[in-house]
Amino acid sequence: MPIGSLIAVYFVVWWICLFIVLPFNVRNQVDVGEIVPGTEPGAPAMLRFWPKLVANSVISAVLTVLILWGWSNPWLQHYWNG
Repeated sequence: MPIGSLIAVYFVVWWICLFIVLPFNVRNQVDVGEIVPGTEPGAPAMLRFWPKLVANSVISAVLTVLILWGWSNPWLQHYWNG
């Protein structure tokens, strides 16, 4: 598979996983009890974006490898082709 296709598959999987990973471990300002004046009370108290990006990248890499394995597995190709 060409490198451009690999990057495209990883990119799509990364974005899908990002929306799955973002809500984990989010504590809003109401939960913490420290509402900053002028902000939405449901806004996150602490963003912690970098750990989520790292976790998302690792999960996406694993899922991309599994997808590529599925594409190249002869048994699965036989199953999908009928």
